[in-house]
Amino acid sequence: MTGTQSLDNVSTKQQRIAMLAQRKPGVAVTSLSHHIDIEWLKEAYQRTRKGGAVGIDGQTAKDYEARLEENLQQLLDRAKGGTYRAPPVKRVHIPKGDGKSTRPIGIPTFEDKVLQRAAVMALEPIYEQDFMDCSYGFRPRRSAHQALASFWKQMMAMGGGWVVEVDIRKFFDTLDHRHLQAIVRQRVRDGVLLRLIGKWLNAGVMEDGALSYPEAGTPQGGVISPLLANVYLHEVLDTWFERDVKPRLLGRAFLVRYADDFVIGFSSEADARRVMDVLPKRMGKYGLTLHPEKTRLIRFHPPRQRRDGGIDEPGTFDLLGFTHLWTKSRKGRWYIRRKTAKGRLRRSLTAIAQWCRSNRHRPIREQHKTLSQKLRGHFGYYGITGNAEALARFRRSVECTWYRWLARRSWRPMSWERFSALQRVFPLPPAIAVHSVLRRAAKSAT
Repeated sequence: MTGTQSLDNVSTKQQRIAMLAQRKPGVAVTSLSHHIDIEWLKEAYQRTRKGGAVGIDGQTAKDYEARLEENLQQLLDRAKGGTYRAPPVKRVHIPKGDGKSTRPIGIPTFEDKVLQRAAVMALEPIYEQDFMDCSYGFRPRRSAHQALASFWKQMMAMGGGWVVEVDIRKFFDTLDHRHLQAIVRQRVRDGVLLRLIGKWLNAGVMEDGALSYPEAGTPQGGVISPLLANVYLHEVLDTWFERDVKPRLLGRAFLVRYADDFVIGFSSEADARRVMDVLPKRMGKYGLTLHPEKTRLIRFHPPRQRRDGGIDEPGTFDLLGFTHLWTKSRKGRWYIRRKTAKGRLRRSLTAIAQWCRSNRHRPIREQHKTLSQKLRGHFGYYGITGNAEALARFRRSVECTWYRWLARRSWRPMSWERFSALQRVFPLPPAIAVHSVLRRAAKSAT
């Protein structure tokens, strides 16, 4: 009952913050930190993931919970009294989608995650009044699938056109602290929160036992990093595109952004080339650079016959793990099909193979349970209309990988017939398009 009351109190305060921000668009909010009390921190603690990797202090959520009331009260006193010191984040590297390079991830301490979550809970109601419809990443009630659907609907409505695919080079590592703090101050003037944001931006990075203090960037993996990234790109990109770019274009155009991944669609090639030319200058003004090889202009419309008898074939591009391409429906109409990107498929299968190899000694029932969870997770994201072939291929590959490593776990070889009999007892989940347009239409009809 106490937890429910705490949630109600926090939700009421967030609604008040949102209403204030809505009534005063563009005006800086000066008083926010008075909302953050012990109940607010308790709710922040509840919303903080408990099973994540530990920071440099090695403290787990269970350790912190042992003296929760005392720990939260001390945290509140230090945060509001200005004595809180943001601990360095532990940096690790995880593989990127290309399978060759890695992406740095920062892991804060658990207590720091709780305080960052509390700050996000105070700032989010303000910026949700400002953020535009083109932004989908790390926002309440918004998802990657909505971003994909938005691009699909708008490009289909235009009947095809041109796409500027953009890659910001090392965005989270190069985000300019001075520009970010100036952008935040345009909407927030609360001293406690501004001081905390400054401390998080200047917190050190611990990597391989060495402590460094980067002059730019915000650790990807921190609780507050996605919100700060959205605040930064809202000013640098979204507002600029809507306010300054679109009124000067000859044709139609739209932007779809998920965190630092975004594409811009155009009906006019001339418009696309003009924006392509000015975009690096706009990003450079705020300390960002575009990847010269991954940022490109794509002809993206159904195949057209040229006057010389040749055919203008459309290009393809990847967005949020899906390759987008034009194809014909069974009725002979051109539409945008989305299939799992090769890099994502390869990375997922590599991870499955590594897991099967490392866990082939475990009981069959346990292996089946984990592999089923992995398959359902894959289908839960990539299971969209038009991607059935890739889903089925992924399932077959997982099935073959499981068989291969089961066959190697003892001197007695396992035949495929024996494995098939085992699968009748422990069947892997079927490849289902979880986000099927046809299934949604059928439900709405009933």
